[in-house]
Amino acid sequence: MFEDVLLAKEKVGSFVRRRLEEFENLGRLGETYFNFKPFLEAEYKADLFSELCFCLLTANVSVSFGIKAQMQIGTEGFKSLSLEELTEILSSLGHRFARQRAERIVKARESFHRTLGLLKDSSNPQELRDLLSDARSKYKVEGFGLKEASHFLRNIGCKDVAIIDRHIFRFLKEKRLIPDYKTMTRKIYLQSEKVLKEVAQGLGMSLAELDLYVFYLKTGKVLK
Repeated sequence: MFEDVLLAKEKVGSFVRRRLEEFENLGRLGETYFNFKPFLEAEYKADLFSELCFCLLTANVSVSFGIKAQMQIGTEGFKSLSLEELTEILSSLGHRFARQRAERIVKARESFHRTLGLLKDSSNPQELRDLLSDARSKYKVEGFGLKEASHFLRNIGCKDVAIIDRHIFRFLKEKRLIPDYKTMTRKIYLQSEKVLKEVAQGLGMSLAELDLYVFYLKTGKVLK
């Protein structure tokens, strides 16, 4: 049933391993150097805050766009540019929600000290995800739901959370592993994650690794 995943591993396994190492460095060292070649002409340094901003930017837009924006704004830009400057850059790049995302970046910047404290105090990925995405939590990042929080945590080295985006959702439905749901709820998200985890375990890989292979199958690229 999963021959396509195994073939993808044979073909792009070295790129996936490199990406996972970049994620681990980001979580462990607080910064990393991403190299997306040959899939995108992009390579640059990222830190924890710029990665959080990347995950805010990519909600409902392409990962490729998020990478382009993250590379152009840079680690220092996310920390220091004004709301107007961020809005102008995102607008020039063609972001559909430039002002909204710029506002969210500024808000995240103001509360990032709390986010850092949370990351240092807790090592439970599911707990971290809930605290970052729950509207009742003082650690809530505006713009983060389960998917965005999972995306951020995966990109800083957490291997046991699933990013149930449209690619993964379609993969699970095509494999007839979940019903043909038309909407996403918390219950469906967690159910899908449980199923995906069983698939990953059966293939001898982490959720983080499997996600990158499925993304490759759906897009032809190993990104993040």
